[in-house]
Amino acid sequence: MTTPSIAPSPLAAGAAASASPWPIFWIASIAVFLVSLDATLLYAAFGPLGRSFPSATPADMSWVLNAYTIVYAAMLVPAGGLADTHGRKRVFLGGVTIFLAASAACGMADSVAFLIAARVAQALGAALLTPASLSIILDAFPKEKRAVAVSLWGAVGGLAAAVGPSLGTTVIEHFGWPAAFYLNLPLGALSLWFGAARLQEAGAVASRQRVDVVGMLLLILAVGAFAMAITQSESPHWSRVELAVLALSGVVGLGAFVIWARTASAPLVDLALFANRSYSLVNLATLAFGTAFALMFFSYFAYLTKVWHYSLPAAGLAVTPGPLTVVPTAIIAGRIAARYGHRRVLVPGALVYACSSLWLLTMVGSEPHYLTQWLPAVLLSGTGVGMVLPSLAGAAVARLPPAQYAVGSAVNQATRQLGGALGVAIAVVLVGSATLTRADFVPLYALHVTLALLTCGLCLGVNTRKTGE
Repeated sequence: MTTPSIAPSPLAAGAAASASPWPIFWIASIAVFLVSLDATLLYAAFGPLGRSFPSATPADMSWVLNAYTIVYAAMLVPAGGLADTHGRKRVFLGGVTIFLAASAACGMADSVAFLIAARVAQALGAALLTPASLSIILDAFPKEKRAVAVSLWGAVGGLAAAVGPSLGTTVIEHFGWPAAFYLNLPLGALSLWFGAARLQEAGAVASRQRVDVVGMLLLILAVGAFAMAITQSESPHWSRVELAVLALSGVVGLGAFVIWARTASAPLVDLALFANRSYSLVNLATLAFGTAFALMFFSYFAYLTKVWHYSLPAAGLAVTPGPLTVVPTAIIAGRIAARYGHRRVLVPGALVYACSSLWLLTMVGSEPHYLTQWLPAVLLSGTGVGMVLPSLAGAAVARLPPAQYAVGSAVNQATRQLGGALGVAIAVVLVGSATLTRADFVPLYALHVTLALLTCGLCLGVNTRKTGE
C-alpha cells in the first residue's frame, strides 16, 4: 500500500532552495545536543541518586545508566529504518516528544524501578530522533556544504557529551538531581515547536514502505545482547558463563540478521552499504575511536579525582578547555573535508588524539600541575576529537543515496555506542578501584594510543573525494 508522494511542489522547492538551511540545522541539533548531554550528565547525578534511594543496591542503580545505553544502542538502526521509510520529520518529532515526556517522568520518579523504566523510554526517544536529525540536515544542505554541516552536527554532540559532567555537577549542587532531567524540557520544547512549524518531509520519501519487522527484531536482539554483555562485564550478578552466553546470542542474532537481510525483499539494512570499502572502514574506525573516546573520558575524571584529589566540580572545570576546542576545530575540519575528502582530517586527527595520551603517559605526574601538565593534554585531545569524531559521521554518509541517509548514519551511531560501552567497561576494569596511583593508568594510556593508531590506519583507506576514486 502506498500513500501520495510528499515531494515538494516546484514552487515550494524553489523557496526551500533560496532559504537558509541553518535554522533547520539548529532545530535538529538542539535535540541531539540534549541526547548527548544526557549520556554523560548523569555521571554527576549518580551519587545524589543513590542517596535519594537508599534501599537500592549499587547494581540496581547501575541500570539507570545501563538501561539507557543498551536500549539506545539496540534501537538506533531500527529507528533509522523507520525514518527512511516513514518520514524523517514524523520520526524526529515523535522521538523528541517521547524524549521530553520521559525526561519529565525521570525527574518525577519516586522509585528506582520507575526511574529505570523512564530511562528506557528516554533511550527510545533518543534513538528515534538521532538518525532522523542527521538525515534532515543532509536533506537541507546542498551537497557541497554537507561536510561542514555534518562536522558541526557531530561537534555539537561531542561538545554536549564532554561538558555533561561539569554542567551536571553545577545543576545538581544548586537544584538537586531531578533538575538534571528537567534541563531537557525548555530547549527540547523549542526544538519540537519550531520543528513542527519549519521542517518538511524529504522528497526522497515518496511512499510508505513496509517495515522489516523480522530484521528489526533480530538486530535489536543482536545489538542488545552485545551491549548487555559489555555493560555487565564487571557485575557480580552475572557469571562469566552467562556473559559468554549473552555474547554468543549476539553473534547468533547478528548472523541470523545477515542471512535474513540477504534474502528479504526489503531488508532493514541493505547489505550493499558494506560493499563500499570506505563505509566499512569508517564503521570499523568508529568502533575503535568510540572505545578510545570513552576510555579517555572516563580516565580523565578518575585521574583528577583519585590521583590529584580534585573535587568533581573542579575536575569538570579542568576538562572543559578540551571540549571548547571541538566546535571550532570541527568547522575547520569540515571545510577541509568538503574540499579534499575526509581522509585529510581523519588521519592527522587520529595522530593528534594519540599524542594526547602520549603526553599523559610521559608528562603528567602524581602532583597537580595543571597549566604545564594537564592543559596541553586536554587541548590536544579536544583538537583530535574535533577532527575525528564529526568527520567519521560525515564520512559514513558521504556516499549514501538519500533514501539511506538515516539507516546508514544509524549504523554508524550504533557502532559508536557499542564502542563507548566497551570503552567504559574496559576503563572500569583498569581504573575502577577506589584508590589509584599514577602507575595504574599506564596500561589505559597505552591502550588508548593503540586504539588511536588503529583508527588512523583504518582511515588511510577512506576515500570520500568527489573525483579520483
